[in-house]
Amino acid sequence: MGAAAMGQTAPASSGGIYSCVDERGRRLTSDRPIPECLGREQRVLNRDGSLKTVRPPTITPEERAQAEAREREAALARATREEALRRDRQLLQRYRHEQQHQRSRAIALEAVQQAQARTQARLAELSRERRPLDAQAEFHQGKPLPPKLKAQIDANDAAQAAQRDAAAGQRDEAERINRRFDAELERLRRLWSGAAPGSLGPLSPDP
Repeated sequence: MGAAAMGQTAPASSGGIYSCVDERGRRLTSDRPIPECLGREQRVLNRDGSLKTVRPPTITPEERAQAEAREREAALARATREEALRRDRQLLQRYRHEQQHQRSRAIALEAVQQAQARTQARLAELSRERRPLDAQAEFHQGKPLPPKLKAQIDANDAAQAAQRDAAAGQRDEAERINRRFDAELERLRRLWSGAAPGSLGPLSPDP
């Protein structure tokens, strides 16, 4: 079907002659936008053959979605660069040298270390409380424990388990703090050495 026939569903003529080369390499002309070239550039000529304008390719819904996706990716990349620049400047403003950063690490770890000391002290206390309970339980080997003694042992077990869970969480928190400060220090050393803020790539989120 030729361009003229296909053009029956195209917009009305704008007073120019449309010309394009379709995907088969054929030169097509029409007095309205050419359907076979909607995805290609179309030259719009005056009646005397001079160039009036150039009609860009019509973007399909799929192409529009792809363009929007590219724009979102570009916007995200810009935001990432701006965030890296902002955080690098904040790091340089806050830390002039490595000793300042080490003091901040020590302060951040201090609360965790105090909590760890309390947890270990409580575990030691629970262990001391458990010894007489275990001694009493030896007199009931092979027999059910008295309800009160069993309740005391169960409570001690639960308390020790809770403290061990707390100790594990405290270890994880100390490791997270150290990972964060290690990453900061590595970046700071490069910035102190002359790397431009924002030039070191995106910052990883806090571990």
